[in-house]
Amino acid sequence: MKKIALAFMALLTLSQAVVAKNVTVQTKGMSLVIDVENGKHPTFVYFGHKISDADISNLSTPGNYSHQEIYLPYGPAPQAEPAFAARHYDGNMSTELNAVGYDQRQDGTSTVTTIHLKDPQYGLTVDVNYRAYKDVDMIETWTDIKNGEKGTVTLTDFYSGCLPIRRGNVWLSSLYGSWANEGRVDEEPLTAGDKVIRNSDGTRNSHTSHAEVMFSLDGKAKENSGDVIGAALCYGGNYKLKIITDDSEYHRFIAGIDPENSFYQLKKGETFTTPVLALTFSKEGLSGASRNFHKWGREYRLAHGNELRRILLNSWEGVYFNINEENMDQMMGDIAAMGGELFVMDDGWFGNKYERNTDNAALGDWVVDKKKLPHGLGNLVEDAKKHNIKFGIWIEPEATNTTSELYEKHPEWVIKAPKRAISTGRGGTQLVLDMSNPKVQDYTFKIVDDLLSKYPDIAYIKWDANMPIQSPGSQYLPMDEQSHLYIDYHRGLESTLKRIRAKYPDVTIQLCASGGGRANWGLLPYFDEFWVSDNTDALQRVYMQWGTSYFFPAMAMGCHISATPNHTVFRTTSLKYRIDVAMSGRLGMEIQPKNMTDEEKALCKKAIAEYKEIRPVVQLGNIYRLMSPYDHLGAASMMYVSDQKDKAVWYWWKTENFYNVHIPRVKMAGLDPNRSYRVRELDRIDLKPLDCEGKVYTGQYLMDNGLDVPYTNEVEWGKKTDWSSRVLYLEAL
Repeated sequence: MKKIALAFMALLTLSQAVVAKNVTVQTKGMSLVIDVENGKHPTFVYFGHKISDADISNLSTPGNYSHQEIYLPYGPAPQAEPAFAARHYDGNMSTELNAVGYDQRQDGTSTVTTIHLKDPQYGLTVDVNYRAYKDVDMIETWTDIKNGEKGTVTLTDFYSGCLPIRRGNVWLSSLYGSWANEGRVDEEPLTAGDKVIRNSDGTRNSHTSHAEVMFSLDGKAKENSGDVIGAALCYGGNYKLKIITDDSEYHRFIAGIDPENSFYQLKKGETFTTPVLALTFSKEGLSGASRNFHKWGREYRLAHGNELRRILLNSWEGVYFNINEENMDQMMGDIAAMGGELFVMDDGWFGNKYERNTDNAALGDWVVDKKKLPHGLGNLVEDAKKHNIKFGIWIEPEATNTTSELYEKHPEWVIKAPKRAISTGRGGTQLVLDMSNPKVQDYTFKIVDDLLSKYPDIAYIKWDANMPIQSPGSQYLPMDEQSHLYIDYHRGLESTLKRIRAKYPDVTIQLCASGGGRANWGLLPYFDEFWVSDNTDALQRVYMQWGTSYFFPAMAMGCHISATPNHTVFRTTSLKYRIDVAMSGRLGMEIQPKNMTDEEKALCKKAIAEYKEIRPVVQLGNIYRLMSPYDHLGAASMMYVSDQKDKAVWYWWKTENFYNVHIPRVKMAGLDPNRSYRVRELDRIDLKPLDCEGKVYTGQYLMDNGLDVPYTNEVEWGKKTDWSSRVLYLEAL
């Protein structure tokens, strides 16, 4: 009887799913409501702040507002931008997707709602999925497209999801840039027409633009107030985000894999799964949406997202390709003496037949250069143990050079258009390996496997990717599937990364791609952090790290103290300024310590010790951006606050230098108004303490008024510079 009752209840649940109209997807603070009725196109009814069951029951679909479908196909309304389009097995270009039911299931800390769609004339089905988390305000959506037809279906548009946004005074915040200038913020009102954000690099997708955006619904975005929708496409390859503003009452946002030159031949019985599109909503402005992304990322997307990151020294800007045992041991000793925890040997350590002294040779030949390191990697690992720090290493496993033993043995492994000459990149010799090829995937896995199985004490890998796909084509894929390359490349990469993580779950891996070329939530599940930019100039980093923080937490952002003049922009900033900027992310160093003075080393040692104290707040806390450098008010300021609101770290950097400048006082945010906080300055170089040093203020006072700080660091006359910055540590009594 019990089994019969359970079967009846399951049938009842299914029956309710088929006939029910308002389907609700909810997190602790958000509601998404969809009108689902059998035989009709499911439509969006509501997305935003969480609403009551009573309000949900009173919602109705705006009948006079067009194109509210959750997954609009090409066919019923060809004048509208489709989220999905395909050529059916018989050549028909039109598709209808009608609801045939839905179901909801619990999956750990989330609820997955799946709305089943089917073309009434064909065997094509699309499942539109929504995952709502119980503990973070994030809803993920993606689609499963299954070919149940008699033959191959050609997918020509296959976006991950879409969302209508009610017209009004809506502003878009997005990120743009270039190499050495990543993560810049762009803000603009949404006006009539189409806004497209896309990337077609092939391997790296976040140098020139980002697959993440925010929509401010009530005017130009504010940091800590106002309604904001955030969206992030979780994908490492080519993408397209599009906002269509036509004559309807809604802006229509769609996001997914860029379909250009990527039409996909979906064989009979095959299912195509699109990347996740993550959606959030906040009534606390841009910073509120950022906090949602950070919490979700740390908990569900980022490798080891709840573990503190080590403080490291990377060898690149210190010695570049001039790797040798003496330099490596000296640098390990210096970072250990300053309190660091990890040393990373960057490019230049490998090569046998061809030496790696510049960027034009030896990629793929991952054997130790015995001229540079006669005692091998094992000796360096032991040196790190001697200094009581961990050891890390640089690799670029998706690439080779024409001048390499790998290319001589396997020219068929590189990406190359059929019947075309190879197209080289960096150094005039670099090529990208074809990750769609299972043999290349095995080879790439073996690079990491050989290193970590032979040297299990290697604790960190810097994984680089320095070239886009050029002359796109595959020597592995058949001719009728050449358009699969961009997609299958990333499928192969992800499959390889899954194998690596399954065997080596504890190693720390940094995602580098000519700097910040791979800052995306699609690849970060396999990586612990990413390199924000090859540009380590502190002033420009204020701008880049500001924008990057919109979507990514501090613990994922590699931020290093480097030498001056800076090797990219040749600007000279004070060491304190460089320290204070780097301390707002995952702190590291990118410098040759033996070129530093004893005073500089002492300042870095002090900063490292203080960063260890604030590290839990910075890396695991909640961000509040306060004064944007993009507002050009003379300074930038932000802070991190612990979940318990008992500790906070406040940053202030001067960004413009003029005599008689007047910079607004910065009000703090995120504190407990009823608690009292003692203030202590970190990384202090001034001859006398700040007026607020050691004093106690209520959270209410600090949020209502802020604190006055001098515009300059008051140091000896010969040490004065035109740069100043402050870091204050607040501890509740």
